[in-house]
Amino acid sequence: MQMTKIVRTTADLFYPFCLTFGLYVVLHGHLSPGGGFQGGAVMATGIALLLVSRHYADITRYIRKNAMSLCEAVGLLMFIVLGLSGLVLGGSFLQNHLAGSGSWLFGSTVGPGPDPGTLATSGTVALLNLAVGIEVFGGLSIILLYMLSGLEEDTP
Repeated sequence: MQMTKIVRTTADLFYPFCLTFGLYVVLHGHLSPGGGFQGGAVMATGIALLLVSRHYADITRYIRKNAMSLCEAVGLLMFIVLGLSGLVLGGSFLQNHLAGSGSWLFGSTVGPGPDPGTLATSGTVALLNLAVGIEVFGGLSIILLYMLSGLEEDTP
């Protein structure tokens, strides 16, 4: 059963906000409550909004199980590569080798006093949050797609 036009329009409007806010939670996870898992779950909520507001067949034209599987695999591979990069550089698994390195993106050092919350001070933590966010987004979305694929459309 397809929802009313109001529900569909509202879901279409809130979907980009769910993705944007989820990405914000992922990227700011090392500075505030949240992180990769929570942000990935928020992004998957956008998929859930679309799934409950439209026909399953309509949504699967745009959101494919293969694409969500690829997201899950890329996030997991990214996490493993980041973990192993610490070993390759002579440290331990998941060592934060970018923190304090002077790199312009993730290697800024935290100055004395209160931390104003600069994104560039996280080292590999922000990248790990991103990897987990991608993996959770793909994983939860594919779970939702498989759960709803078993439903058949009621025809009168």
